[in-house]
This record gives sequence, structure tokens and C-alpha cells, in this order.
Amino acid sequence: MSGVCGRLISGFLLLLVTGLVGWGAPSAAADSASEAGLVESVTLSVAGLEDPVEVRIDRWGVPHIYAESEADLFFAQGYYVAHERLFQLELWRRRATGTAAEILGEREVDADVGARLMRYRGDAEREWAHYHPRGKEILNSFVRGINARVDEVLADADLLPLEFRMIGALPGHWTPEVVVSRHQGLVRNVTEELGLGRAVAEAGPEAVGDWVWFHPGRPDLTLDPVIDGEGLKADILKLYRAARAPIRFRPADVLDEFRKPAESTSAVVSVGEPDGRELAETSGFGEADGRIDWQSIGSNNWVVGPERTLDGSTFMANDPHRVLQAPSLRYFVHLVAPGWDVIGGGEPALPGVSIGHNRHGAWGLTIFAIDSEDLYVYQTAPSDPNRYRYGDGWESMRVETERFVVKGEAEPRVIDLKFTRHGPVLHEDPERGVAYALRAAWLETGGAPYLASLRMDQAESWEEFREACSFSHIPGENMVWADTAGNIGWQAVGIAPRRPNWDGLVPVPGDGRFEWDGYLPIRQLPNLANPSKGFWNTSNEALVPRGYPHRRSVGWTWADPFRGARVQEVLGSGRKLDMGDMMRLQQDELSLPARSLVPLLPAGEFSSDRVRQAAFRLRSWDFVLKAESVTAGIYVAWQRQVRDAVTELLVPEGLRPQIGELSMKRVIDRLHAPDGRFGDDPIAGRDALLVGAFERAVAELTERFGPRILRWRYGQEGYKHALIRHPLSDAVNEEYRKRLDVGPVARGGDGFTVNNTGGADNQPTGASFRVILNTSRWDESVATSSPGQGGDPEGPHYRDLFEMWGTGSYFPLLYSRPRVEGVTRQRWEMRPEQDR
Repeated sequence: MSGVCGRLISGFLLLLVTGLVGWGAPSAAADSASEAGLVESVTLSVAGLEDPVEVRIDRWGVPHIYAESEADLFFAQGYYVAHERLFQLELWRRRATGTAAEILGEREVDADVGARLMRYRGDAEREWAHYHPRGKEILNSFVRGINARVDEVLADADLLPLEFRMIGALPGHWTPEVVVSRHQGLVRNVTEELGLGRAVAEAGPEAVGDWVWFHPGRPDLTLDPVIDGEGLKADILKLYRAARAPIRFRPADVLDEFRKPAESTSAVVSVGEPDGRELAETSGFGEADGRIDWQSIGSNNWVVGPERTLDGSTFMANDPHRVLQAPSLRYFVHLVAPGWDVIGGGEPALPGVSIGHNRHGAWGLTIFAIDSEDLYVYQTAPSDPNRYRYGDGWESMRVETERFVVKGEAEPRVIDLKFTRHGPVLHEDPERGVAYALRAAWLETGGAPYLASLRMDQAESWEEFREACSFSHIPGENMVWADTAGNIGWQAVGIAPRRPNWDGLVPVPGDGRFEWDGYLPIRQLPNLANPSKGFWNTSNEALVPRGYPHRRSVGWTWADPFRGARVQEVLGSGRKLDMGDMMRLQQDELSLPARSLVPLLPAGEFSSDRVRQAAFRLRSWDFVLKAESVTAGIYVAWQRQVRDAVTELLVPEGLRPQIGELSMKRVIDRLHAPDGRFGDDPIAGRDALLVGAFERAVAELTERFGPRILRWRYGQEGYKHALIRHPLSDAVNEEYRKRLDVGPVARGGDGFTVNNTGGADNQPTGASFRVILNTSRWDESVATSSPGQGGDPEGPHYRDLFEMWGTGSYFPLLYSRPRVEGVTRQRWEMRPEQDR
């Protein structure tokens, strides 16, 4: 950890010396930048603006947008992001509208059908007003800005980004309906529900309850007798998974001059946000071990009150963990207009800022488990499969007919989409006379992920922030707040169904016996203000209070507690904390599982001197998973083998696809208190399992990296690194792949460290985006992102933040106008077209 800390501190001191974090005379910095000729001036004439808009792009690629009206502010945000990220926006639009098959052919038809099945069909006016009192105007302004850039590109082929030229396609126009798409929502309840239902049908609820760490409490996993367990084995969620999978590109999708040679055989690579247990299958990172675990895909945030800090400052730190991709999933923006002065990060396809600060306070988020989906099973009428049993009678499905344009086919496909009273029909099984439909709370008004952040962007107090949070439906989140008055708070958010008579973890009949009783008011979800300990932190672990009265409305499975426990350990140490401590904690790679597992390794006989030497290293280790550490490399290989061995011992082979690997917490608990499944002598059986796993780990490392232990370094390119792939990189030839991909860079940590780098050798997920916000002095806030702010592989900001991110360094997230002027590298003057 000392190497990372040294880089953090030296980098931060350099920023202090150069006056970029907030110290020094702002006017002098601005003047010196101007005098040195560092600012490039660009004048743009843009159709659709009402008044001039100024955009200052700082040296790290952050756009600071200054407008005279709200309408022009969000128009400019839409225009700017389309200028920088048009291909990324086009992939979003294609997935949201169910039109990917138009450019990729038959293989995307299921995804298109699923996308159209699961789109919002409610009242548009209510939907827009949910996100902000002027939501309709904001969304329309944002979309008009995107379309203004689309029109420019369509009118001038020289402006067409490289990726469009590669696939021979053009961008399409946006509508507000594209912005409010639900396809990027981080939900996985129905996937888990079906897997648990299959496992319960095979092994019974008691066995499943032993394998899966449900908490707090023990849910009822009983399958209703009406449910046919054999029927659950069908590919019921095919359309659901397809609609949420990333768009994949193959060599045949690109034009000849860009195409990868036919003899190349590397795996298809995709970039996007698949959910939960499908991540290993759909992300396509080409990893030999494919170790991508939904329990380790999480985020961290914390707020620290003034009594805990060295100078009385209040901090908010957040590092949301998502799939690493190029261009990056999130980007920074600063929005300034009458009533608006907010800076932070959000997804390019959404207006506003989802994580950041305004003049009054700062906020951040992590996932809080809320069960917002259920899978309903219906008996269908033998004479008419479009009718299903409900109560004492039969009801008819609603049928909508859609036309799907498919590349390579002369005529559009005509496909019927069906709906029960509960939601879209995902699968029909005429042989068994059943149908399956999804009930999803996110199909209600207000279900567009993160869009209610527009209300948070203008909150001026903790109470106003909580009120804004009451509109945040998807995903379930731990929202934290810190303000300039020194207040800190936490509010869980999300649309949470009330289930009066079941726990929501297995499929249920859709015959009327299992109905939701409305939704829990968000303010009744767990929350607190100004905790007595002076800080609060969340890392996706279970934070449901004992005796919580609405237990069935929140989740039963959570991330392992190690990241959250480590953050609490540091923040609760009693030391007075400063910005350097916040930085080090976000980059912390101390492994709590290692602290539990290493002492359990027996000191008995090993098969060779090499194994004994490896074990000796482990026993004198500091439990930090540093890049370049040989001992960290030994430990991680052993931890993987241990987890596999315990899972194989306890979970029957046929059920492992449904259960997945046991949670690391469950594994450690079983090893500390082994039972008869470890053998007649459970302690001896446990010890034999640990030794056998260690022997296999050493054998694997020897095979991969050779017999010299010093070559087993963690963080080398073949063993824990980050190579970020572009969605087209596996379809194009080597010359263009090098332009599109970013990396590799050495990484430390794993899925259980605060610096969450996942379980795969090529880091698939993690904190591509970080902020540490100082509410006392906003200009002393810092951030990091990867690989960069830009979307053009040839542009200056496509990969310029990657090395900084890889080494654990930060850049200042400057806020005040003088500080921004001091680091401006490009200035846009956007004028209404008639002003030319």
C-alpha cells in the first residue's frame, strides 16, 4: 500500500504547488493560462439555442457549461455529449428503442423484442414531471441538443465519428422516450428469483437456505404447489436477458478496410451493463477463469462529519463500481445557469448530474437491494393460449403487434407482444399450458434510472435532499448527503413493492393469490441523519435495521460485508481525518478475507519445498493485495481454490449454475466451524481441504508463470491488470484495435477490497469514477475517471486519465469560475444559428 500512498500524496502535493486544487490567486492563474496561449477558442453556430452559451473544457476534459437559461443549459449539455460521445449514444438509442437488428441482423431480434416488451407505456406527461417539475422542458431541451449535433453530422460526412464509418451506419434522432428507457437499470431480482425457484424445485428450501446467505432473517422459499418445477428449466428469461445485454460486434459487422482477418479467433467482446449472474457470460472479456461475481460488483460511499476531520471539514466520498468500458460509462460535467450550479458525474445519455455537488451539499450513491420484480406463472386456456386463469375466471392477454426491421431481410418481421394484468409475457410453454410474465415496479411512472437526480441537483438542505430522494425509484440506492453546514445523512431509496403474503424470492402463480399492495413510501426506507459516531458508510452490505417493519419490501441477498467493514474500521479509528486519508481509503487494498483465511492454513506437511516456501511467505504477509506483490499473487490463487473447493463440497454439481459460488462470508463461516460434510473428523477434513487448495494454487501458478516464485507477481499483464475494450475492438484489425482499446495497466485488490477490482485477471468492473468532495472548500475536491472524458479514440481526452486512474492518482474537480478559468484548455462560444 505504501507505493499507492506515495503516488497519491506526491500527486496531490504537486497539485497544491501548482495552485490547481484551490490555493493561490485565481485571477493570476487565469491570466497566466491566457498569456501562455494555452486556451484554444472555438466559435460554434448551433441551431436551436436561444442565447449564447459558453463551454470551458479544462485540462482533464471536464466541460463547464455556462448558460443564461435552463433551456439552453440542457440543450448545451445534450449537444456537448453528442459531440463527444455520439457512437455511445447511438448504442443506447438502439437498445432503448429495440432497433439493433436494423444494423446487426437476426441475432439481435430477441433483444429488440425484449426491449419493446419492457418499455414504459404509461402517461408521458406524468413521467416527465416525475423527474423534475420542469422535466418535460428539460428532457426536450436535452434531446434537441443531441439532435442538433446529429443533424450536423448527417449534413457533413466529414463529421461522422470513426465507429460509424467502421460499421457503415449513421446516427439516428432522439426522443424523450429514449432518455427514459429502463434498459440500463441495475435490477436482477427476477434472474435471482428464477434461479432460486429452480434450485428449490430440485433440492428444497432448507438446502437452498443453507447455501445462500439470506439476511437479516430467513425468508420463506417454499414453491406454491401450482408451480411445475420442471417447467422452470425452460429458457424463460431469454428476452429479458437479451434486452439487457450489451450490443455485440463481430468482424462481419464492420467494413472490409477495418475488419479483423478471418484467421483471428479471439472471443467476441462486448461492452455494457449486463446484470448479476449473467455478467461473466455476457461481458465477453475472454478471461480463462471468468471470475466475475455479482456479489463483488458494488460501490462504496461515505460521509464524514466535521468532528471527525482534522480541520472541521465535511467530506462525501463515492466510487460507484460498474463495468469498465471505453468510452467510460460516466462522464463529468459542470452545469451553470440561473437556479443551477452543479458539478459531478452522470451517464452520458441523461441530463443533469447523478453524483456530485451544488453550492449547498454533496451526494453519492451505492446499490441498496430492493426486490422490485416478480415472475408470475399462469395457467393458460387449452382452447386459447392468449387467455389465462385469474381468480375464478379467465382473462385475455393484451396483444400489441410490432414490426421489426432486420438487416438482410426484405420485409419487416411482424411479432405480437403480449401482456397480462401484471406485465409483459416473457415466455409461453404451450405443451404445459403455462405462460410467464414479469411484474416490474420500474415499469411504473418514474422508473428511468438516475433521472430523479435532477431534483437532487437543486437541493439546498438535508430535508430538501430527502424530498428529492422520494422520487428516485430505480435502482435501489444508498443515497448519502453532506452539506456546508456540517450535516451528514443517509436515505435508502427505490420503488419497493409491498408483498403481504410472500417474500418475493421464488416464482409465484399469477392467479390473484399473490398481489402487491402498492408501494412503500420511500421515506419509510431505512435512513438516518447526523449519526452519533460522526460518519456513515455503505458498500452494498445489509443495512436493514433489526426489527425493520417492512422486511418484505427490501432485499434478502447483499454484498459480502468486507468492503464496508474495512471502511468503518478506518473511519472509526479515532484519528482525525483529512483529504489524504480519504484518498488512501478509496485505494485501500487490505483484504479482510485474507485476515481470516491465512491463520487457518495448517503448518503441516506440504508436497515440495516450493509449496513450503509459498506458505512461509503467506504467514508473514500484511494481507494487502498490492500490485507487484508475489505474496498477494500466492494468496489470490489460493483464495480462488478455497472458494471453489468449499462450493464443490457443499453444493451439488447440478445446482451450481443456479446457486453460483458461495459468498465469501459463507465460505469463511463454514471453515471456521466445519460440520460433518467435511468428513468424520470435520477439523481434519477442513485442514485437508485448505492444504489441497494451497497445493493446487501453487501448481497453477507454476504452470502459468514458471517455477520461480518471484515471477508469481500480482498485477502483471497475465495476472490482474486492466485492459479496457471498446465495443468494436474484437471486430476490427490490429491497427484499429490499438486505437480503440486502452491499457493494460497493473492492478491490485480484488472483489473484497475497498479498491474493488473484481475477481477476474483482467479487471472487468470497479471504480472507473471516483469523487471526494470537501463541502467546506469545494475547489479542494478531487476526482478520477477512466479511461477519459472523451469518446473519440483520436481525441485528446479519450485515454488521458487512464494512467492517473491506474496509479491511484486524482485530478482537482474545480468549481469556482476563477479556478475553472485557470485550467481551461479550450473555450467554446456557442451562438444561436441566426447570430452568424
